[in-house]
Amino acid sequence: MADEVEPRYESPEPPLKEMYGAYFLEYASYVILDRAVPYVEDGLKPVQRRILHAMYELDDGRFNKVANLIGATMQFHPHGDASIGDALVGMGQKNLLIDTQGNWGNVETGDGAAAPRYIEARLSKFALEVVFNPKTTAWQASYDGRKQEPIALPVKFPLLLALGVEGIAVGLSTKILPHNFCELIEAAVRYLEGKPFELFPDFLTGGMVDVSAYNAGGRGGKVRCRAHIKELDKKTLAITDVPYGVTTQTLIESIVKANERGKIKVKKIEDNTARDVEILVHLAPGTSPDVTIDALYAFTDCEVAISPNCVVIENERPLITDVHHVLRLSVDRTQALLAQELEIRLRELEDAWHFSSLEKIFIENRIYRDIEEAETWEAVLANIDAGLGPFKPLFQRPIVEADILRLTEIRIKRISRYDSFQADEHIRGLEAEMEEVKNHLAHLTAYTIRYYKELLKKYGKGRERRTELRTFDTIQAQVVAVANQKLYVNRAEGFVGYGLKKDEYVTDCSDLDEIIVFREDGSMLVSKVAEKTFVGKGILHVEVFRRNDERTVYHLIYQDGVAGPALVKRFQAGGVTRDKPYDLTKGTKGSRVLYFSAHPNGESEVVAVQLKPMPRLRNTTLEFDFGQLAIKGRAAGGNILTRHPVKKVVRKSVGASTLGGRQLWFDPALGRLNADGHGDYLGVFEGEDRLLALYDTGVYEITTHELSNRYDVKGKLLDIAKLTPDTLVGCVYYEGEKKDYYAKRFKIETQTLDKGVPFVPETPGTKVLFATLKPEPVVALTTVGKKGEKPSQQPPAPLADLADVTGYRALGKRLAAESIKAVALTSYQAPAPEPDEQPLADDPDATPADDQGTLF
Repeated sequence: MADEVEPRYESPEPPLKEMYGAYFLEYASYVILDRAVPYVEDGLKPVQRRILHAMYELDDGRFNKVANLIGATMQFHPHGDASIGDALVGMGQKNLLIDTQGNWGNVETGDGAAAPRYIEARLSKFALEVVFNPKTTAWQASYDGRKQEPIALPVKFPLLLALGVEGIAVGLSTKILPHNFCELIEAAVRYLEGKPFELFPDFLTGGMVDVSAYNAGGRGGKVRCRAHIKELDKKTLAITDVPYGVTTQTLIESIVKANERGKIKVKKIEDNTARDVEILVHLAPGTSPDVTIDALYAFTDCEVAISPNCVVIENERPLITDVHHVLRLSVDRTQALLAQELEIRLRELEDAWHFSSLEKIFIENRIYRDIEEAETWEAVLANIDAGLGPFKPLFQRPIVEADILRLTEIRIKRISRYDSFQADEHIRGLEAEMEEVKNHLAHLTAYTIRYYKELLKKYGKGRERRTELRTFDTIQAQVVAVANQKLYVNRAEGFVGYGLKKDEYVTDCSDLDEIIVFREDGSMLVSKVAEKTFVGKGILHVEVFRRNDERTVYHLIYQDGVAGPALVKRFQAGGVTRDKPYDLTKGTKGSRVLYFSAHPNGESEVVAVQLKPMPRLRNTTLEFDFGQLAIKGRAAGGNILTRHPVKKVVRKSVGASTLGGRQLWFDPALGRLNADGHGDYLGVFEGEDRLLALYDTGVYEITTHELSNRYDVKGKLLDIAKLTPDTLVGCVYYEGEKKDYYAKRFKIETQTLDKGVPFVPETPGTKVLFATLKPEPVVALTTVGKKGEKPSQQPPAPLADLADVTGYRALGKRLAAESIKAVALTSYQAPAPEPDEQPLADDPDATPADDQGTLF
């Protein structure tokens, strides 16, 4: 008999994979919807909403211990006290919804708050006005069913954008940056008015932010945040705030690490932060403050990049959007809530008018006497209803039994003291308010605009923008990195690096630099600095390579092939790919370099070429001036120098630069010089030329024209120009001690670099009204006479008519005007344009004619 097969057991449960998939989906949905991502309706995460609701239930105008608030919130929030406490402290530190008392920590230093039993909190007046209204709140049961909690609070303000939020869920994250309170209200008003609006982040920590790539806070956007760094003197820098998300402790740690890695040179760091941030950075001797400021932004947390990601919950689903859409949704919901509140108020007023009118008719017409002979309760109600019968057409809605029951509750004392005149006044007041509410409903947009403007008027003071909107320059780390390594070369074996300490020293460099190598076979290579790198044997020249360098020019003489002519070329390296070899010759087999030199400022050069003796060759020596060659790209083949064999090439002399001066511009948005044509044109600068800068503090400063220079343009720099022997400074200022206005013109008498020289008296109250470096300026004075008179603008006059040329220490000429309110530049004589320098051929892929005739 065959063995019986046992029946296979089949589990009634779903397969394990499906079960875990369902569990994971439920968990992910829970984390997204109930923990990490805020709801767009009120801009709050569940824990924040429950904290505010618990605080509202406990609110009596007095402060409550945070420990008590945490305990009250645990009735609604099914998590531990730590998460509630952290969320409560986070909201309290933002100083909008919660008034705090005690040590709540410091977002700038990173110090934590005191224990919950030591600190106190209560709802702010702003929160009580805009966040809560039980009449318009939708409710749901709490997690244990014992309490009712709001599904969403009726917030009538873009709270989400004001507070900002950050959260990480399962497969989803959100990062919405905080925005300025006043600007949010102004944007809401502009939206209601049908006008375009823009929103940019604003941080409690202050600092600066570049929002050029903000992308309205949507996915793919980015902002760059910087701390303000001031130059106290040539040896000390002061950091006066921190970027968003950075504390003074982490900032100092990043500076120390950058110093240890050799990126910057710092002697000492002092943290003097108390109420305001102040971190003093003492520089090492010989360190440039301007370069160090750039290095701090490049290598430390003085600059951080933040990528926002606006994700919210809308209609129980995650929504990837931007801050403009969030604001529009908030304003639309605020308008709907205001309409709902008006409708509720209108119903309340109508009910009050209805009963007040009933009461008036009931008492004045003595209907209450009709119930004296009624023997049953039903008869009492019937008699009152009959007495009101003639007056029912006067009412806006039917008189129901509840109205009659309410009339029976009126006390005899009230009837005996009833004042008909006061009753009429009260009814007229209700009617007037009803008309006002109806008018608001009919003009809801205007009512909403007025609501926002009232919020701004009541709560906007002290909430002005803290973070300065600026456009940042791009700092190249290779340019500002401190030379923390020494570069060596082994020419014979073809190695370059900072680890070859026994070989030939080349130059100082940083570990971020690139190097350019030229070899005897006429090839060129750019590579990253490393401890030891093989770049090929027969190294002729090696140096640090600067990309986008338009000044360095190379001279090359090479023999084309084994027996070909000697070719000469003058070229620039141009754009290159790292570790890709480039052939600087025509590529003929057997080509070799006869002479090579590099010139950092495009200097010309004269060389002596010695030829090999040959029959009928009388002159075996010739001179060649590279200055007569045009500068081309590296791919140019070159010109024929001679067809005779060359024995040796020797340098005779190096001349002046053939590139001419460098044309410079000043970008007022960045406060930086550039050679790219951005901003105001300053002129053509040679090596010893200088710049002159005027500041509203009444000092001038002479500087070099290095591109690393920084100029404070935030309301301080008045003018900047090239310093020439004919430069005249013109100014109008108020002398605080004499209480008079003066005009003066003077020439620069000092030549000290990077030192502020006062050109007005250093007396208390002295201030510069106007200063310019423009030649022959014409100004218009706006003067104010006696009190109550309107300002009057004087006819434009050349500044030369107001003051003669004197020394920079002189007071100048006193102006007769009683009070000068403003000075405006109306015209000036533009300086004669300088000749433009010739553009350089910098196309590495160009293929010019190889031969342009034999030079010798």
